[in-house]
Amino acid sequence: MKMKFITESYLRELYKKEPFTDFVLRTGTRLTPGGRQYLTDKGIKMHDSSIKKISGRTKQQAEELSVPENKVDWKRLQFHSRLKSTEALFLLTCEELLGRDVVLAHHIVKLYKQFSSIKNAVNSLGTVENLPCNDCTGIMKCNFSSNLGDCFEITEFHMQLEKGRELLLLHRLRCALQELEPLMLELSDSDNEEKAWNIDMIGKVNQVINTLSQYIHKTIGGTECLRLLNTATS
Repeated sequence: MKMKFITESYLRELYKKEPFTDFVLRTGTRLTPGGRQYLTDKGIKMHDSSIKKISGRTKQQAEELSVPENKVDWKRLQFHSRLKSTEALFLLTCEELLGRDVVLAHHIVKLYKQFSSIKNAVNSLGTVENLPCNDCTGIMKCNFSSNLGDCFEITEFHMQLEKGRELLLLHRLRCALQELEPLMLELSDSDNEEKAWNIDMIGKVNQVINTLSQYIHKTIGGTECLRLLNTATS
């Protein structure tokens, strides 16, 4: 059975149609943190319909029923922790770049703010604005939200360049962002609403990644698209 998430926006619409003082959480449904807070703020009593069903089972059966939910919670905890560590890495990257390239650091601060919006939207399944796309030869509006991978491989050669340190800082941040998509896809096995939200947020994260790829290319310098050059020679 797919889990259905009850969001704050859904409860608001339901309350507008007909105010209520009690809310029954049926089997196969779960409140988002925002939804639970909304009911608490309104003083609405919450009832779990699955409690009576479980009470008639043996302790072993009840424990077996709780295993899948616990697994999902651990996945969710892992995802939230990764969001926090990536946000911290953004700040660390900005701090290191400030003494090397103020303009580049300013660009990364903008990406940090976008990523923070994504992180803050997680609890409420909220929306996040798209990043503006600055079209280049390999990255355009039509593929800006897609997983395009790296434009080219970063190797020990690049650390010897004049901007080698800056390149490695940006690449490290990009790698951390790329680790989020598998975690989000793993959480997409729940209901259609959360799955659609996760897919949309993956696109938003990809926008940040692809923008970072463009900054990496600009840091190296040159006018020839290294993505197309890498594709042609592979």
